[in-house]
This record gives sequence, structure tokens and C-alpha cells, in this order.
Amino acid sequence: MYIGIDVSKLWLDVAVRGGESFRVENTPLGLEELVGRLREMKVTLVVMESTGGYEREVALSLGAEAIALAVVNPRQVRDFAKATGRLAKTDKLDAAVIAHFAEVIAPQAQEPLEQDVAELKELVSRRKQLVVMLTAERTRLSQSRSPTVRKDVDEHIKFLRKRLRDADKDIHQRLRESEFWKEEVDLLSSVPGVGPVTTMSIVASLPELGKLNRKQISALVGVAPLNCDSGQHAGRRMTWGGRADVRANLYMATLVAARRNSVIKTFYERLLSAGKAKKLALVACMRKLLTILNAMLKTRSPWNECAALNAQ
Repeated sequence: MYIGIDVSKLWLDVAVRGGESFRVENTPLGLEELVGRLREMKVTLVVMESTGGYEREVALSLGAEAIALAVVNPRQVRDFAKATGRLAKTDKLDAAVIAHFAEVIAPQAQEPLEQDVAELKELVSRRKQLVVMLTAERTRLSQSRSPTVRKDVDEHIKFLRKRLRDADKDIHQRLRESEFWKEEVDLLSSVPGVGPVTTMSIVASLPELGKLNRKQISALVGVAPLNCDSGQHAGRRMTWGGRADVRANLYMATLVAARRNSVIKTFYERLLSAGKAKKLALVACMRKLLTILNAMLKTRSPWNECAALNAQ
């Protein structure tokens, strides 16, 4: 039995593949009703789209009941709908399309979302928002000529810096207070080039690290090369999709590792010597670094150069 849920701010439209459809409020009482109805069914998989946060409480409620859930990219569902000729769009129809998508594609169920994990993800997301605002205000400061405006922007920059420091302190405190997270943080931090920002991003946004093989984790993050061939044309392989936040932080960590991490540095220089473009070489190093981190968490082993050379 496959279930599709179309999530909005006020409502949850639910469709059972080949069966009934119903709507509940996106409130604690509505979630209680939803869980109660799903508990009576032999649910194979529930699928819903990522909606920027409105789906979080649904995921927490279903996770507490050990109901298999996959949260997917809305683009995948919309492309699926177009491929099956479903061009009309309403909340009820969207739920039915998601249920059909769940049955045909059967995306892998995610790890049950727990309250502390959800809070950590939200804190990391808020930290990112502060960084974006701080960058924008610095740009405005450099472009402003009015002394009054410059003073106002400068004061806002000081405020944002303080909020960023407070956010970092709060996140690090949460990571250190958890025995499980503390171990992961210590393992990841032992790798030359992997700093606090990359560590918190991986812990919050990539819980699958250490649980998948190297090909699966590379595809999940979006650093796996994908073929682009057609007929006699052999196109260049490229990366596509994945988790953008993790990939951005992994890229910055790789830039540092290419200078300070002996394993990544040697690998990077070897690729450049073989004629690879710098950007392609860096992506390959990102994949190499991710593979090493994945192997470390899988074996619960700290950084070791010899082991890193053979990480699979």
C-alpha cells in the first residue's frame, strides 16, 4: 500500500494508491488523525515532497510510529507527472500523483526523523541564513556612499556577527552534549581540511554517511559522474542533483584539503599532471574525500593516511 501526501501550510492531502483520498489539517490534531488512519493500514511506503519545512512535523510523527517515509525532490514528482500525462494540478491530484510515484519509483525510505535531529537541521539552516544576510550587508556597505546608511549597515553587520557566533556556539554545544554526535564530530574533525562548518553540515544534513557504499553516498550528495551519451556522441560526464548544502561545504573543505591533506593533495596533483582541468580535479577530490569520510564513519575509525589511501 503506497501513500502520497501533498503538504501545504494549512492542509495535508492524502491519497492511497488505487484507493481513497482524504484531507487533514496540518496541525497537531490533524497529524494525530493522520497517524491513526495510517496505523490501521498495512502501509508499504509514504512519500511526500520537500516543502521547505512544512513537512517536518509530518516526518516526525510518522517516524515516531516507524512508518516508512521518503521525502523527495518536488522536481522528480513533477517530471513524473508530465511523463504520465498528468498536467492538471490541484492538491488532491498532486497527492494521487505522489502515491503513483511511490508505487512505480519506490524511493528508498529515509532514516526516521527524530526531534533532536530536526532541531539541529533547523539550527544549521538558520546559520546559513545568517551567513547569507551577512554577505548581503557587506556588499551593501561596500556600495553605500551615504554616511547615515553606512552607519546603519555597519551596526547591522555587528549584530549579525554576534548572532552568527551565538548560533555556532549553540550548534557546537548540542553536538558535544550528544554522545553519538560527539563521536561523529571527533571522527570527522580528525581529517585535515574538514573544519567545524563542514562537520556540522554533514552531521545535520547527511545522516546516511557511513551507512551506504561509496557509489550510493556519492550519488546522494551529487558528486557522482553521470554519463551524457547519445548515439555516436560521447558527451562529457557531469554531476547532477544531490544535496546542495552538503556539496557546497564539501567543496570548501576540499579546497583546503588540496593544500593541507597529504592524501587529497597527492591525488589532486596527480590529476592535474594527467591533464585534468582544475575544476574536474576538484570534483574528483570531493568524491575522494567523501569516500574517505564514509569509510571512517562506517568503521568508526579516526583519520589514518594509509587507511585513507585504500578507502572504498
